[in-house]
Amino acid sequence: MTRVRADEEEYWHSSKFRAFTFDDEDDELSQLKESKRAVNSLRDIVDDDDDDLERVSWSGEPVGSISWSIKETASGSTSSLDGRDSSLQKGSSSYAALPKQASSYSLSSLFKGRNKLSSFQSLSDALSDTGVKNYAPELRRPKAEYKDYSGDWSPKDTVRRMQRGKVCSLERYRSLQDKLVLLDEAVAAHDGNVITAVLIFLKRTLRREILFRELEVRQVALCHLIHFLRETGEQKFLLDLLRTHCFFPLSLQLSQYREHLNIQDVEKRREFLKGCIGLPFSAEDASHIQDHYTLLERQIIIEANDRHLEMAGQSELFRKYPRKASILNMPLVTTLFYSCFYHYTEAEGMFSSPTNLKKTFKIPDKQYVLTALAARAKLRAWGDVDALLTTKNWLGYTKKKAPIGFHRVVEILQRNNAPVQVLQEYVRLVEDVETRLNLATKYKCHDVVIETYRDLKDRIQLTAYKCKVERGSAEEEKINSILSNVVRNAYS
Repeated sequence: MTRVRADEEEYWHSSKFRAFTFDDEDDELSQLKESKRAVNSLRDIVDDDDDDLERVSWSGEPVGSISWSIKETASGSTSSLDGRDSSLQKGSSSYAALPKQASSYSLSSLFKGRNKLSSFQSLSDALSDTGVKNYAPELRRPKAEYKDYSGDWSPKDTVRRMQRGKVCSLERYRSLQDKLVLLDEAVAAHDGNVITAVLIFLKRTLRREILFRELEVRQVALCHLIHFLRETGEQKFLLDLLRTHCFFPLSLQLSQYREHLNIQDVEKRREFLKGCIGLPFSAEDASHIQDHYTLLERQIIIEANDRHLEMAGQSELFRKYPRKASILNMPLVTTLFYSCFYHYTEAEGMFSSPTNLKKTFKIPDKQYVLTALAARAKLRAWGDVDALLTTKNWLGYTKKKAPIGFHRVVEILQRNNAPVQVLQEYVRLVEDVETRLNLATKYKCHDVVIETYRDLKDRIQLTAYKCKVERGSAEEEKINSILSNVVRNAYS
């Protein structure tokens, strides 16, 4: 037992490291020297291949750590940076004392894992290795570069830098006054790109009411904003802008209204027209836009219902006369013709009823009769034609009346291949004698011609017209009867 205790005492006294005892009275300087000697002795105690220990620099940071790598790189590139501070240019003597080639850690071992390399590799060599993914953080930019982003530029300087293509942050202009000064400087520079960029910033950071109010006295900026909104298709914002600024010329309002022609989607066009209703048009134009919006709404309803009927095959009219085109985006007259063709007998309360369209859009009688007559004549519905042209007075008597004139009625009926009996009925109602004779002769309404010459007591024309009818026909017999009566009356 005594021998073992003696060996232990010899071991502790023979070590080059001093053991800690509470009786140690060395000063702080001696303790610091002892620590340095202990650190330097690690190379002798630990093998270079042992991965469980880290090499430490005199700054107290592990060699190969992220912080150490950044400082090493920074100290090596000090001479190539013009804007670096004097403190960074001097560097640290402890960093310079450690050569880069002494590190046996690769870049991948620092940030990906502890993969050993077959030979010593420096940080610069590791960076040049294309097979290793770089996880090193980006080094801080020189202060000269930071001036482009964080410099305290005046609005005028900011505009100049934007003209040169420099990156300038506009977020530091927070107050309304600063933003307006920036906009005025952009307008004064006469650079459209800069003006547009500033307007985009103001559009994003200001309420619409404030932006519209300030643009009233800045016509150049206002025109740039209108052009930008048109190019980007922000129709709602543009409509609000035009609605607010009532002093715009009417041509600008009409130009904006014409944009609906470029909108193919019917729902989007309807919403666009709804937004145009509030624009400061004249009373007549405003009424026209309101009617346009209402008509498109009606067309959407009619189209959806008729498409369903046509596909289901529930309507005989749709089966016999299939639709050739959609009713959407058609003019009012075309919509009225469509309604008279497919929905003529519907009640006035239906949106597709012709009488409903007439009442809603205040269609004149002439236009309504002309359109309805063409639609019913195309269907050869001669009874509807007769009812359309028949009116009843307050005494209950009926008579034929045509707001468009019976000569136009005859032309429409003839274009739709109306029978001669139908044509003759309306040719007789033409008041002008010469026009009546011309129409009757043109469309071979022989009875009308014979009766007109008889009423005129024109024996010569009646005799001449006898040569134009077939021999032995009823018309020839009628002419002979009239001529014989004329001769008999002359001798009586």
